[in-house]
Amino acid sequence: MPFDCDYSVPDWEDRLRRGETPMPTLPLNEEKAARAVKIFDGLRLPDVPSKPLLAEAGGDWFRDILRTAFAAENPDDGQPLVNEVFCLVPKKNSKTTYSAALGLTALLLWDLPNAEMQILGPTQNVSARCFNQMKGMIEANPRLSKIFNVQDHLNKITRRKTGASITVKTFDMNVVTGEIPALTIVDELHIIAAKAYAERVMKQITGGMVTNPFALVVYITTQSDTQPKGVFKTKLDYARKVRDGQITGPVNFLAVLYEFPEAMQVDKTQPWADPDNWYMVNPNTGLSVIQAMNERNFAAAKEEGPAQVIIWASQHLNIQVGMGLHDDRWAGADFWQRAARPDMTLDTVLATSEVCVVGIDGGGLDDLLGITVMGRHAETKAWQVWNHAYGDAEFVKERRKSIVSQLETFEKQDEFTFVEDLDLAYVEIAMHCVAIREAGLMPDEDGIGMDPEGVAPIIDALVAEDFKETDIRAVSQGYKLNAAVKASPVKLKNGSLVHCGQDLMTWCVGNAKTESRGNAQIVTKAASGVGKIDPLMSMFNAFQLMSWNPVAANGGAITIPDDYEVG
Repeated sequence: MPFDCDYSVPDWEDRLRRGETPMPTLPLNEEKAARAVKIFDGLRLPDVPSKPLLAEAGGDWFRDILRTAFAAENPDDGQPLVNEVFCLVPKKNSKTTYSAALGLTALLLWDLPNAEMQILGPTQNVSARCFNQMKGMIEANPRLSKIFNVQDHLNKITRRKTGASITVKTFDMNVVTGEIPALTIVDELHIIAAKAYAERVMKQITGGMVTNPFALVVYITTQSDTQPKGVFKTKLDYARKVRDGQITGPVNFLAVLYEFPEAMQVDKTQPWADPDNWYMVNPNTGLSVIQAMNERNFAAAKEEGPAQVIIWASQHLNIQVGMGLHDDRWAGADFWQRAARPDMTLDTVLATSEVCVVGIDGGGLDDLLGITVMGRHAETKAWQVWNHAYGDAEFVKERRKSIVSQLETFEKQDEFTFVEDLDLAYVEIAMHCVAIREAGLMPDEDGIGMDPEGVAPIIDALVAEDFKETDIRAVSQGYKLNAAVKASPVKLKNGSLVHCGQDLMTWCVGNAKTESRGNAQIVTKAASGVGKIDPLMSMFNAFQLMSWNPVAANGGAITIPDDYEVG
């Protein structure tokens, strides 16, 4: 029978404010915990003058993680209570150095004959730095030089007594070789997640652990400087649910998240920007984190503009970026997050709107197909937005490999659909339009708007459902869409345009770049690179229709649920 253990940290915010490690208290094998800390404390920092011991230069927060990762045990049978550790901590908190120390600690703590261990870095430079840290720690202690054999050409360190070894590798498709590592340390998972094959490789690593109940995987990562995606987002979301008690049971997952509460991140007064609060998420403050330097760099970022502030804050304060911000971003990006209403769904848009229009942006086989349903709230008159997108499974997965993991994440969230044939998507879009028409919410004319290029199959699907020529309006693109591109940010800022808070759209908004054409500002697919913006374009098409002040066929006679509120 599994040991009943609580992995949640309900008081994590209070712990951060008190300068304590935001992690649960699990039953420990105290002897093993003490030995792990003794090994860790006996290592030296090789790249610091005088090469101090970690006993004086290492952070207590990491010792807490070390104890629990290596010594949390079921008191009944000695089985480990932790097989995965997810640590989110900002830059300059000695992540790479502590990863190196963790690897050497495992080699010395575990008497496992011929065990294989690995540290995976996101780039060759990071991997080289991690190996050099381990090598330097060994060279700084003559006793360790006798215990370990260092093979520079293999980035490998072997404990002579047991034959157990740890290899530092750069993450790629070949890091899994069939062996089940006793320990895997993953450095900067948010960078690794950008690789198209990252999720598949990580599933192989964690999936193989079922054959070794003592295997341990440790993720030590900074927040992403763009919207979290792929395996990083998956692990981060899971870690938060474990921490917050939404996932219970014998999860064997230790979540240690150094991040501000969401309320502090979204507060318009930006309490996270107050240097007096930075200690909460920088546990190595006073050691590797120098407060004065952070303050100078933050001031410099503010001089460079909002985009640089967001990037700096994501890396040094773990502020989660809602979207990738850049100098030529669409103006609405700055206000997109504040307009999110996560509790709003397509059903609530339909139930509370006096009129609805549909925007569509059709793409080719290797592109996305976006649909937007935009409703005008019967009481507040706010424009409410719901989106979905589709992609041809064969072509998109083959030709857009760099974004497949991102799209698969959206599909799990029911915001995106891979289809074997785009005709299936056209039919589903037509069915959405039929539902709006049957509810009496679509105007008598111009209820469906789309880019006139390459949309014949969509029109065929609509005509098959008895939509007339007057129902479908061709919305001119390019500079002629300027009104929607410029007016929508104004409505986002003042709260009269709200949306469902879908990650799909946050991603698209982050991908959108603008170009000036005379007095007009355009958002083009060509300027967006590999990131897609099709659902955003469908929103602009819907915006254009709604700006003509349509009236529903039923005159807007609807019933609003008493318990529903917009905003």
